[in-house]
Amino acid sequence: MVLSDQSNDICILRLSAIGDVCHAVSAVQAIQRHYPSANITWVIGKVEAALLEGLPGVKLVVFDKKQGKAAYRRLRERFKNTQFDVLLHMQVALRANLAAACIPAKIKLGFDWRRAKEGHSLFVNKRIVQQTGAHTLEGFAGFASAIGVPDYKPIWSMPVGEPHRAFAKQHVGDLGKVLVIAPAASGPERNWLPQRYAEVAKYAHSQGLSIVLTGSPTQLEQHLAAQIISFADFPIVNLVGKTSLKELLCVVEQASLVIAPDTGPAHMAVTMGTPVIGLYAHSNPARTGPYLYQQYVVEVYHKNLQRQYGKTAEQLPWGLRLKGEALMKQISTDAVISMLDRVITERQII
Repeated sequence: MVLSDQSNDICILRLSAIGDVCHAVSAVQAIQRHYPSANITWVIGKVEAALLEGLPGVKLVVFDKKQGKAAYRRLRERFKNTQFDVLLHMQVALRANLAAACIPAKIKLGFDWRRAKEGHSLFVNKRIVQQTGAHTLEGFAGFASAIGVPDYKPIWSMPVGEPHRAFAKQHVGDLGKVLVIAPAASGPERNWLPQRYAEVAKYAHSQGLSIVLTGSPTQLEQHLAAQIISFADFPIVNLVGKTSLKELLCVVEQASLVIAPDTGPAHMAVTMGTPVIGLYAHSNPARTGPYLYQQYVVEVYHKNLQRQYGKTAEQLPWGLRLKGEALMKQISTDAVISMLDRVITERQII
C-alpha cells in the first residue's frame, strides 16, 4: 500500500508508554522524510505528549485516560469533521482500540493477526506484514513500510529547546564524564538492588565518572534513590523528581553512559545517541532492549525462560514476560562492572 505523492492526512495512534513512544518517533520521522507533504496527527497519552510537545511537523492530540469515558467523547468530537487517509493503529491495548473507533479514516492499519490482542483486529481493515522475532521498534517500522516507506536506519530528532539544554548544562555540565543511573522501572520486581547499583556506581566513580541519578517524583523512585545514596561514600548528584521529561532528555544527552532496567529513560537515551547498559530479567531484551545498544545488555531472561518453560524465546510466544520477584537479583555486580568496562573501552569514554 503506497500513498500518493500528494498531501496525505495521516493519523498515528500510539498512546503509551515512554519507551514505546520513543520507538515510534523513529517511524514517524521516517514517514515524514518519505512523504514531506503529509499532514501528520498523533493521538498520544498526556505524559507522553509532554515529552513530544513541539515535535516538528506533527500535531499532537492528547488522550487523557484518567478522564475515562469523557476522553473518548472528546476524541470523537475532535475528529467529527475529519477523515484521515490512513490511521496507523500502533497499539493493541483495549483503550487504544476503543480510541481507534473514534478516529475516522479510510484505511485503518493495524498489527498482523498474530500480534493482535484485546479485539485489535475488530478496529482495523488492513494489517502490516507479520514479523518474526521483531524488536518493538521494528514493529513500528512495519507500519512505515506498509505505506511505502523504504527500509531505513532509525534516527531521531527529539523536540528539546535551549531552556532544557541549559538545565542539563547547569546540573551536569561541569561534572566531566557522567554515568547516569535511571534505576527504576514501572514495577518494583523489575528493579535491580540498590546496594548493587551503589557498588557499580562506586567502581565507575573510581574510574573517573561522575554519578547522576534520575527518575520521576514517585515515592517508589525517591525511596530507591535514597537507598542507593545511603550505600555510597562518594558524591552522587540526585536529580530524581527534579527534571521534566525534556530536561531528562538533555541530561542523558550530556551523559557518557546510562545504566537502567527496562524503563523509559533507557530508550530516551537511545534517541539522544547515548550508550545504554540495560538490565533485563523479566522481558526479552531482543524485543524491548535499548535498540542501538542491545550488545550491551546484561540479562538473565533467557536462562530463566529455559528454567521455567524448558524452551527458547523462539519456541514461545515472542515477548513472553517472566514473573518472579527475585529474578533481577540474579544479575551480579561483577557482570555489570564487566559490561561497564567494555563500554568504556569500546566507546572510548575515559
